[in-house]
Amino acid sequence: MDKPIYIIGHQHPDTDSVCSAIAYAYLKKQMGWNVEPARAGKLNPETVFALEYFHIPAPRLINYFYPSLEDIKLLQAPAVGVQATLRDVGKLFVENPRLKSVPVLDEEENVVGIITVGDLAKRYYEEESIKELEHGSASFANIVDTLEGRLLCGDVNKTFSGKIKLGASRVSTILSDVAPGDMIILGDREDAQKELLGLGHVCLVLTRNTRVSEDIIRLAEEKDGVIIVTPFDSYRTARLINQSIPVSLVMTSPVVCFNATDQLSDVKEKILSAKYVTYPVLRKGKYIGIIDRGMMLEPERQQVILVDHNERSQAVEGIEETQILEIIDHHRLGGLTTGAPIYIRQEPVGSTATIIANMMWNLGYGMPPKIAGILFAAMVSDTLYFRSPTTTEADRVAAKRLAVQAGIEDPEDFAMQLLRAGSVLNTMAPADIIRNDFKEFDFGDVRVTVSQINIMDRQLALEKLPELQEALDAFRLREKYTMSLLMVTDVLGEATDLLESGNRDGVLDLAFGQREEAGYYHLPGVLSRKKQVIPPLTEAFKKVD
Repeated sequence: MDKPIYIIGHQHPDTDSVCSAIAYAYLKKQMGWNVEPARAGKLNPETVFALEYFHIPAPRLINYFYPSLEDIKLLQAPAVGVQATLRDVGKLFVENPRLKSVPVLDEEENVVGIITVGDLAKRYYEEESIKELEHGSASFANIVDTLEGRLLCGDVNKTFSGKIKLGASRVSTILSDVAPGDMIILGDREDAQKELLGLGHVCLVLTRNTRVSEDIIRLAEEKDGVIIVTPFDSYRTARLINQSIPVSLVMTSPVVCFNATDQLSDVKEKILSAKYVTYPVLRKGKYIGIIDRGMMLEPERQQVILVDHNERSQAVEGIEETQILEIIDHHRLGGLTTGAPIYIRQEPVGSTATIIANMMWNLGYGMPPKIAGILFAAMVSDTLYFRSPTTTEADRVAAKRLAVQAGIEDPEDFAMQLLRAGSVLNTMAPADIIRNDFKEFDFGDVRVTVSQINIMDRQLALEKLPELQEALDAFRLREKYTMSLLMVTDVLGEATDLLESGNRDGVLDLAFGQREEAGYYHLPGVLSRKKQVIPPLTEAFKKVD
């Protein structure tokens, strides 16, 4: 199955970002698209409340879009067990001309070695290794199988590891060069068979389906001998015996392996520094395919649709490695570039959820109550239940319709429950509050973050401001931002107390006037980061420049 198109919001996702991704994924699925909603960070308590209220699972977490081996079409090379023979592997190479190597797996399917075409070639061209198995052993079961023969006498479970002789000379000559434990390839010479078996503990491989008398079989049993009959001639028999040894005696071990989750940039670097041609790839420790130097490690770009943002600084890491298909947003244009024209729907409304709800209605697709519910929650969150100056008439009209479709009997009560769930002043550490909902903005060469937390009790928030200030300073220094701001927004009082770290050239005084004696800016009527903080900051930086 093809990879899905991910619909994803910004980093440090808020309720609008997450719920809009889920709802838009539902719409696209109704239109026949293979899509999946995703999120670019941990869910905040408010969003968790909304999803649990309407019994919707959290979307998939994606931390980055840097391509990994999972994005590469691996060569589905077959693997063999440690007891497989060289002949088994040779057949695989013949049947799969592109194969350069075959991984070797143990009983738990762990990769324990790898055998290459070069390993086989080396084995066949080393003349001594064709004549003997002194540096390795082969089970009689493998030998019989490789020779397509029959075992007339002997224990198939035992192994052979001696010299291999061709019985083409006179009997006396053969006997002078054979010792117990050796293997002799012989024809239908019964006199030679008797003499050789008389030595004890020898193996006879009789070619061309030689008929064996009862006397010879009895003698072999008495002398602990082995008799194998094969249809092949002497020359081919000698060559095939060499192929009966297990791959475990020839394979390269240990093996350089990669995990499917390894990023391509790391893989390329390791391949360039390693001496091997092919490399097994694992998923959760188990073999799934191989890559080789000849493969182009350039995957098809992951296709994505962005909702509730359009700035590179707010997007999930690696967004530049993807193919952006669409952007659905209600913020300012922020400088993302694409390689081809894309669909963009960007409206000056209070919530991305408003845009998506209208798209669903206009296109005539049904909207389940739970989808209507999370869209309503997203609008409540982003507009602070229509107190924010970003709120438009389109938001109010859409919200009323969504509340009815979701079966929300008391919209205001639900809105207060949602906003209280997001008021985490007493439940979250100051350092986590700074990271809970922050966005990054570039003003020329100045990198600024603006975090925001909604509160329902300003007096409690004022007591917490020193701790929040300390956490904000630590965050800015650790992350190396030029300036960091924290909006402590009183939803019911409709005002914001603004904390700052790294104030530069008096730019905040230009934007927001004089600060309070306690060091923060009190901003009555300011509720929106997008409409009431970023625009004056932009103008103030222009004046400073």
